[in-house]
Formats: sequence, C-alpha cells, structure tokens
Amino acid sequence: MKRARPVTIKDIARELNISVATVSRAIRNSYDVSEETRNRVLEMSKDLNYRPNFNATGLVNHTSHNIAVILPHITSYYFSTVIAGIQSIAYKNGYNIILHLTDESAEREVIIARDLSLSSIDGILVSLTSKPEKCDHLKEIMNQGVPLVLFDRVAESIHASKVMQNDYEGAFVVVEHLIKSGYKNIAHITGPHGPSIIKHRVNGYLDALKKYNLTVNEEWIIHSEFNMLSGREDVKKLWNNKNKPDAIFAVNDKKAVGAVLELKEKKVVIGKDVGVGGFTNDPLAAIISPSITTYEAPALEVGQQCCELLLKHIKSSNFQPREVVIKGRLIVRESSKK
Repeated sequence: MKRARPVTIKDIARELNISVATVSRAIRNSYDVSEETRNRVLEMSKDLNYRPNFNATGLVNHTSHNIAVILPHITSYYFSTVIAGIQSIAYKNGYNIILHLTDESAEREVIIARDLSLSSIDGILVSLTSKPEKCDHLKEIMNQGVPLVLFDRVAESIHASKVMQNDYEGAFVVVEHLIKSGYKNIAHITGPHGPSIIKHRVNGYLDALKKYNLTVNEEWIIHSEFNMLSGREDVKKLWNNKNKPDAIFAVNDKKAVGAVLELKEKKVVIGKDVGVGGFTNDPLAAIISPSITTYEAPALEVGQQCCELLLKHIKSSNFQPREVVIKGRLIVRESSKK
C-alpha cells in the first residue's frame, strides 16, 4: 500500500488561495499576519492534519526542537511530577525532551554534560546532584551559547535562570507548626551536605527554633541520604542519645516515612509521644498510618516555569536570567496532633 504524502504548507496555501510565505508566517505567529488570516491558516492546518517538519525547519533556523533534561533520578514523586510539568510546556511548544539521569553521581553529571551533542539540542534544564561540584561543566556549555536553566537543586556560582520552591519558608512553616502544636524538642533529619535546598531547609528549621527561643541541639541535626532507609537509620541514631526529641522534621517525605516506621517499631506513639513533619507532599505521606504533616512543594509548577524560562532564553539571546521562587503550602495531618 502506497504511503500517503505528508501535507505541506503548499497544500494549505493552495486551499486558502494565499501565498506559501503567508502560511509560513502565520504558523510561526509572525507579527505581520492578521489575526483573521492566522486563524484561517491554523484551522486549515488542523483540517488537513498538517504536521510541521522540524527537521527541515531546524536546518534553516539552526534549531533542533530538542531540550535536554539532566536530573538526579525519576523514581521520586517530586522529580516525576517536575518532568510532567516540563513535558506539558515542551510538547505544547513543539519541543521534545531528552532525559539524562545522574543517579546522584557528580562524576556522571560531568560526563553527561560533556558528552552532550550541543548541536542536537536547543537548551538544557538541570537539577544538580546531591554532591555538586564546581559546575565548570555547566559553565562550559553556557559559554558555547547554549541556554541553560537550573531547577530545584541550583548553584549560586552559576549566573543562569533558576526555578525553586521556597525551601526556607517550607522548613520554617513546618517547624513552627510543630512548635505551636506543643512540641519543644525538635530534631531535623536532613540530606547530604552541599545542595542549596539542604542549606535553606536547615536555616528555616534553625530560625523557627530561634524565633520561639528553643535550644538548638547539634546532635539532633543529622545529615544523610534522601531515602526512606536513611530516615530509619537517623531515628536509630537519635534514640541512641540520652536526650531524645519529642518531634522530628524530615527533609522530605520519604525520610519522614522511614522515621515513622522506625518509631512505630520502637512502640512510640506518633503524634502523642513524638510529632513528625515532612516536606514535598509525596502520596506516601497521606497513605501511611498515621498520615504525615508536610509542606507541599509545587513540583508541577517548578517544571512548567523552568521550561517556560528556557524557551524564552532559546527565543531571545538577550533574555536576562531570572530567579523564580514558588511558594507551597502546609498540609496538617495526624503525625503532628498530640
């Protein structure tokens, strides 16, 4: 069976009795085409099932309509939701996304960045590993004129657009809620040293304690990995101390779930004996019993806004870097009720 010939802008021009150039400008949303003509072209494009040939336009405009996304992993609720946000904006604007996973390896991040075929991508979105290096590999990319936007885990040393949730405020709000709920001895099980999100969440935790004149116990601030197992191990370390906390703020909900499981194993009554607060609003936090109080990180909006910013950089080399911080919200559940 002979394959049908794909519809071209010549076919649209012939059907509407207008020039090919006018059709091309209408599809590209050029300023010198009237709204009426543009709508006619778009309607006919839909009727004829026209699909732009990005390979052909790319050769002319030196674009690929591909965006590279470099991130630590996709197994967490947060990052999978961020990807959904990125994808929704990218596809809406005719771009494909190419995922590269670092698996929390700074070395792998460098290799991925330096192995990228820069001629095959129009821009890059990056969330750094839990152990960020000097980021020279990203600066090298930017020096070659490739637009780059950082999201979630960012680097202060890079002058680029950045999109983050409000890590400081989220930590402060959760810890303040625990204090107002009657807990006075609050520990913080946090992530590895290095990432900006860790610094901001630790500072939010510390400032909330200081606001209410509560003692900061350095033994109650434990740095480890972001996973559930680390949450359990951190609780074991806390319970090995003579002085034990009456509440725990976890850097993310996976660690909070790990903390709850370990506390239950130790016959500690969550809420009544020890309060627990997390960060992200992972579905696990709502499913586990007792459910976990958390700060909802706006992951979908982070993905959407970082992609929108990248597209602005792609379309205009003069677009100046911006820093966007998106607020989340406190979600109170059973784990913080005495």
